[in-house]
Amino acid sequence: MSHPELILLLLADARLPVGGHTQSGTLEGALAHGLVAADVPGYLRTRLLSTTRVEAGTAVVARATVERGRALEPVERAWAARTVSPALREASRAQGHALLRLVRRTWPDLARPLDDLPRPSRSTVLGAVSAGLGLGAASLARLVAYDDVQTVCAAALKLLPLDPVAVTGWTAEALPGVADVVDAVSSAELPTDIPACSAPQIEAWAQAHAASTRRLFRA
Repeated sequence: MSHPELILLLLADARLPVGGHTQSGTLEGALAHGLVAADVPGYLRTRLLSTTRVEAGTAVVARATVERGRALEPVERAWAARTVSPALREASRAQGHALLRLVRRTWPDLARPLDDLPRPSRSTVLGAVSAGLGLGAASLARLVAYDDVQTVCAAALKLLPLDPVAVTGWTAEALPGVADVVDAVSSAELPTDIPACSAPQIEAWAQAHAASTRRLFRA
């Protein structure tokens, strides 16, 4: 197996064929309902305090669960209970399917802990695979949080007339929030340790976006 830091770079690469280009982190739905460019940095901060924290916590707990040889179903149930929006659950499961397809082709042995889950979330898949790849809990949480920031920022460049330098600045400004997510979830081990925090407005935008017939991003 390659060095964990190289694996981390691979998983964080936007070119990884797991459908990341189809996601906006609900930014497209938010913009359709009144969010403007100046609000995007605040939107990033809100996600890091809510939905992203749930995703990162789920991944870290899934990793710990696989390391202990336990079933992942309780982790998946805990994630679903904390992800209120059906649209967000569906988006995560679609990404989980794409990631699992990649894992089964690249590291087939690492997919075995997921065999009993019919449609696992992206976070559960990522956490389970990270256990076999040798990624630490903090590195995994950082990957999830940073990927969320980059997803929103990449989508913003496609949805708004923006200077890419300004958007890179938004990413840099969000890094302390990424570090806060790592501090908050990297010691989580049990499903009950997954943060139970949500952003109802983001969930409402996600639901509205899922019903839209004119959209650039799936979610």
